[in-house]
Formats: sequence, structure tokens, C-alpha cells
Amino acid sequence: MIQDILKRLGIADHPRLQGPGPGGSVDSINPANNEVLASVALDDAAGYEKTLAEAQETFLRWRAYPAPKRGEVVRLIGEGFRKHKADLGALTTLEMGKILAEGEGEVQEAIDIADFAVGLSRQLYGLTIASERPEHRMMEQWHPLGVVGIISAFNFPVAVWAWNSMLAAVCGDAMIWKPSLVTPLCSIATNKIAADIAADHGFPGLFQLIMGSDQEIGERMIADRRLPLISATGSCRMGRRVGEVVGGRLGRALLELGGNNALIVMDDADLELAKRGILFGAVGTCGQRCTSTRRLLVQPGVKKELVDSLVTAYKSLPIGDPMDSSTLVGPLINGGSVDGMMNAIATAQEQGGKLLVGGEKLDRAGNFVTPAIIEVPKGKDLPVAMEETFAPILYVFEIDDLDHAMRLHNAVDQGLSSAIFTGSSQSAERFLSYGGSDCGIANVNLGTSGAEIGGAFGGEKDTGGGRESGSDSWKAYMRRQTNTINYGSELPLAQGIVFG
Repeated sequence: MIQDILKRLGIADHPRLQGPGPGGSVDSINPANNEVLASVALDDAAGYEKTLAEAQETFLRWRAYPAPKRGEVVRLIGEGFRKHKADLGALTTLEMGKILAEGEGEVQEAIDIADFAVGLSRQLYGLTIASERPEHRMMEQWHPLGVVGIISAFNFPVAVWAWNSMLAAVCGDAMIWKPSLVTPLCSIATNKIAADIAADHGFPGLFQLIMGSDQEIGERMIADRRLPLISATGSCRMGRRVGEVVGGRLGRALLELGGNNALIVMDDADLELAKRGILFGAVGTCGQRCTSTRRLLVQPGVKKELVDSLVTAYKSLPIGDPMDSSTLVGPLINGGSVDGMMNAIATAQEQGGKLLVGGEKLDRAGNFVTPAIIEVPKGKDLPVAMEETFAPILYVFEIDDLDHAMRLHNAVDQGLSSAIFTGSSQSAERFLSYGGSDCGIANVNLGTSGAEIGGAFGGEKDTGGGRESGSDSWKAYMRRQTNTINYGSELPLAQGIVFG
């Protein structure tokens, strides 16, 4: 199966699959059975320099290419993603482990952001500003930034790169992408689609892929002054390192990091709606989304009914081969993630948490677990619940009222995604107000997971403050310039200053 997919994607004979590179090699592992899919060649420092030089040369030409024409190239890239959606989605499922519907859904995100970027290519608007000086005009305009460094995580090996690269491309930037070494095949296939189309239009160095260790390649990228922007998606620990180094050279860092996301259920909520939102948020992608629901904050009037229905649903979850259309929960990415989940559950029980369902490592090939629900006794501190465990663990807290819920909700270090289920417009508006959720994403009557590309994606606090994808996030990939034009014969100074 894998060879057929690689052939249809045009990468079966890719140079990276023909033996070790100068930086060695890494195996791509199928997390559903821990079998090797392929061995992928890695780059070294010399390869990095060559790749960056090609990107820099291309940037100087690409930035002069009219933005609507850049948009046409991106439109064709989106068509390339459409053509290969089934195979690229299947490859994502095989390599990352998310179920096939989510694999194809991730490719759809790449298609959607390409469409968004095409429209944006004709809307890179500046401002006209009134000048205090006679016969003067002020305006703002935006210029391409340069070669953008993109560092992505394993859990969205296609979409997150697309969020960044499609916008950066229409903004006039070139890209150099360091993907996760856990999902190298997805990166090769995705980048090839874009790079081939760009090359057909005379820009062969526009989409660059660099593959190597954090020490050999990652540290080199974040310290490189030739990369004015580093967009990094990953853990908070990784983000602190990126922010420190990039900030130290006064570069720009766009950070989209972890989330310990809470979902609030009030007594007046539609419980069936809430249950569906919680299930997808907590067990979708086997809990390996940065927007996964980690904490459930629920009022006592509906707690028993809701939790009982969730326990029943958890017991019937189809867990298994993510390529099987009937499966809803695939594997964790590797054995280390399985161990991390088991350790977190043991710690939660030691701290007083009650395991209601799940939390087992399944005795079969692959990294399969049963999603867990852990109840936290009323008034009990559970320190492990304040940490993000990248696995399907849902902690249940009882809340007195919305004020109590918000105190618990905002008590964690991260601030990515949040949600409330309520029939009260007053509760909903308070949740969305300045005194409510401190997250970058706040939803009412839908779950924490499943963002659309039209809205800027990202969070606050330890989540990093960056924004990717829609809205005005394109501004991160450009530099702003304020212009003042004097079309008169005098030279008045601002603020009425007389000099001379």
C-alpha cells in the first residue's frame, strides 16, 4: 500500500529515499503497527547552506513578481492538493496515525488556506493617513519579508506548513521548512507538490525542505539572521528555546505552542451537543491536537448525567487501524507517548484522582491506548491536570458557578482554546468578555477542537502569542513601511517645529 501511495504522489524514487544523506537517516514508522514505512535521508550544515542560498536567490525574484500572479501560483498549488487529496490524506494516516477522515480533513485545510491566500493576493492593503503638514500625504505599505523559516510538529504534518507557506508565498516570501522527523514522508510529498508547481513558473527555490536534527539544523535556523521570521509550532519547551534565540538576534518569532484546554458545561446546556463536542475534542486524533480538550468543568446539576453518558460512550469507542473507516481512535505516535500517558494517569491517581474509564495500554501491535476520564474530587488540587499530557486524558472538575469555572479555566500556563456550553446568552457573553476566557480561541456551544482557516489561529500566555492561518495573520510575513510624500514647495516640520 505505501509504495503505491508514494508512486502516485511522485516520491517513490525521491532522492531522500535512496539511502542515507550527509546527516544520516531517519526511519518513518507507522504508529499503528510500528513497522518501518521508509528510511529518509537527512541534511547536514553544508546542505542547509545550499538550500538557504537557493531560497534567497529565489526570493529576490519572487518578491518582484506581482502579488496577484503569486496568487495564481498558489491557486495551482491548491489544485495540486485537490488532485492528491486521497493519497496525501492516506499517507498522513499511515505516518501520523490519525484516522482517515482526519487525514483527508487535514489536506482539506491545506486546500482551504490556498484558496484563502489566492483572494488575499489582491488584498494586501495599506492605509492612507491624514498628515498634519500642508501638501503632504502619508501612507502605509507592506513589503515581502525575506526567507521565512518554518518549523512544524508531527501532529499536523501538512496543514500547519500550508497555513504558513501559502500566506508567506502570496506575501512575496520564500520558505525553508524543517518538519518533524516523525512524519518525514508527509513533508516530502507535500513540499514536492508546491515546489514542482513553483518551478514550472520559474521559481524552483521557492519552497525549500530541510531535514535534520534539532541540533544540526534547528539550532542553525533559529540563530540565522538571514531568516527574519521563524514560525515554530510545537511544545512550550521548544517555543521557549526558539523565542530566546530568535529574540536574542532581534528577529521575529511566530510561536504556536501547547494548550491545556478546558470546556465548561453549565446546568442549562444542551447535554447531547456538549457530549458530542467533548468526545471529538478529547479523543479526536487520540488526544494529540494542541486544541484537544484536556479539562471538563461541569456544574453539579448535570454532572452525573453528562459524565455517565461520556463513560458509556468511551466504552464503545472503535479503537484500531486508522485506515479502517469504522475506526474513531487511532494510535498514539510512539511508545514514549504511551508511557507518558500511563505515567500521567498513575500520578493523577496518586494525587487523588479517580479513574472512571480507560487508561489502558492495549496488548496489540502499535501504540494503542484506551482514552481515559479521571474525576477530580471537589476542592481537590490535582497538579498533573495543570500540565499538558499529549494523550487522550480528560480530567473532570465540578464547578459552583461561572466565576468558579473561570478561575479554574484560566489557572493553567497555556491559553490556546476554550469552550462553553450554555443556553444563557449572559453566560456566553461573560465567557467571551475581558473577564472570561484568557485564550486565543473561545467558542460557545461547540468544542475546543476543529478551527476553520478563516480565523487567526493561536493562543496567549505559554502558547506563545502567535497567529497563523486567516484574518490579518498575513501581516506577520511582511514588513510595514510608513511613507510621507511632500508634493509642495515648502518643508514644514511635524509638531510645528521651527529649525533654523
